[in-house]
Amino acid sequence: MLKKSELSLLLEQTQEIAKEAGAFIRKERQHFNIDKVEHKGLNDLVSYVDKEAEKLIVKQLSKILPDAGFITEEGTEAKAAATLTWVIDPLDGTTNFIHGLPVYAVSIALMEANEVVLGVVYEVNRHECFYAVKGGGAYCNETKIQVSKASSLAESLIATGFPYYNFELIDKYMGALKELMKSTHGLRRLGSAAVDLCYVAAGRSEGYFEYNLNSYDVAAGALIVEEAGGKVTDFKGGRDFIFGRQIIATNHLIHQEFTEKVKPILE
Repeated sequence: MLKKSELSLLLEQTQEIAKEAGAFIRKERQHFNIDKVEHKGLNDLVSYVDKEAEKLIVKQLSKILPDAGFITEEGTEAKAAATLTWVIDPLDGTTNFIHGLPVYAVSIALMEANEVVLGVVYEVNRHECFYAVKGGGAYCNETKIQVSKASSLAESLIATGFPYYNFELIDKYMGALKELMKSTHGLRRLGSAAVDLCYVAAGRSEGYFEYNLNSYDVAAGALIVEEAGGKVTDFKGGRDFIFGRQIIATNHLIHQEFTEKVKPILE
């Protein structure tokens, strides 16, 4: 098990790596050509920027933890490890990046066995670095953050993501959105799960939910939410949100009421 001092050092190093990748992404965006975009699947886009940022991150992380495994979005490295595994999304919000919409982030998490113990999300355009280690609280640019104190959906702003290739649940999903439109301050779709989670952690929204996600979309942000005092579950209220492809994150106070509203997705 990693010691507290080891985690602290790893956190500092991971932040620097995330910022280095973010600087590369920011520079490339200045002269980015949409003709360089590739399609991994229906509406599932990738560019050389994603791939090169991931290579940079993997190379640097391999120096600080040579024996750790990797789960990566673009397949730069897919090495399983018995104990420590990095979970990386080099550019969460690729579609935003491609279109020049300035909401995208670098997301890096470290798992020890089946538990996320470190998370860093660097929002590239706002230069905001959100981070946490297990049991150490959550921070943004050296300032401690916490979830909002809103106690009901009626006081809440909710974030979500829209399905873009798996439309199996779309009708039920739209029903849940309809209920939330009528019972909250409003809905937002930013286009980056990592950013959505960090905004819940920072009290900028009270809840976030989405389905059909991957581990690298949510691993870092989920830890940051929990360390900021929030609650994170799957749609059934369990803990299978890293690999279960569905997540609800809230300020804790509205979690039960919020979960009841999105239940139609499961029925």
